[in-house]
Amino acid sequence: MENLFSIGELAKYQKISKQTLIFYDKIGLFRPAYVDPDNGYRYYSAAQLDFLDTILIMKKIGFSLKEIQAHMQDFTIDSSLVLLRSQLARIDREIAELSLIRSRLALRCDQMERANASCKASEEVRVEEASVQYLLYEPVQAPFSFRDISIATKKCFAAAFQKQLPIFFQSGVVVPLERIRSGDFTQASQAFVLTENTDRAPNIRPTPSGQCVSLYHFGLYASIGRSYRKLLDYCARHGLEIVSDSYEFCINDYLSSNDESEYITKIMLFVR
Repeated sequence: MENLFSIGELAKYQKISKQTLIFYDKIGLFRPAYVDPDNGYRYYSAAQLDFLDTILIMKKIGFSLKEIQAHMQDFTIDSSLVLLRSQLARIDREIAELSLIRSRLALRCDQMERANASCKASEEVRVEEASVQYLLYEPVQAPFSFRDISIATKKCFAAAFQKQLPIFFQSGVVVPLERIRSGDFTQASQAFVLTENTDRAPNIRPTPSGQCVSLYHFGLYASIGRSYRKLLDYCARHGLEIVSDSYEFCINDYLSSNDESEYITKIMLFVR
């Protein structure tokens, strides 16, 4: 017994819990060198410490317990090198994915900060040059209610996650121009999420590009009619012909606030 470590001693040295060692024993990954037949106490030999170190290091690198167990049944320098190279490639893919996600989140934060810094009292119409953006669309089903819009939006996100599309974590809707002119400001025909140009999904299309009028709408989406009236009046006064449906981009929405009075929607209408 002098050359053996109790489960408590080993847990203390390795800074892991006794429950972890018991679990490793149960799944056959790391079994004690000796179990006292009278009390069931587990004891480990000094020779086993390196083996446990290897398990903990491989776990830190990112291997699953199942992968570790399969590898350590009979491993050599060659098999270890193959496995480690494979894990290195996996880590590189995860880094690339996290880098992409980070850039998307940074963009979303910048959009929210710029919009939130705008004074609500100055919801002014802007004329700007807009570049092409790519949108993953889903049709909104009749009667085009808020519920129908929500369902279409969730279908967009679900499809994007399933197909691993490079999305920007920003949603929006398209409202047909004829509905806007008739006063049906919230009856969107399509929901979308912002993405990149890719052939991995058939329902990705570009937005128009060129001159557009835009405006940030602050507050409840149900009140968006006041912003549309302002846009229509601006176009009429300045002799601008509206040549597109409306593109609404959610800047601050349910993803970032549960207070609808804080919602910010950017409306874009292309003109000439």
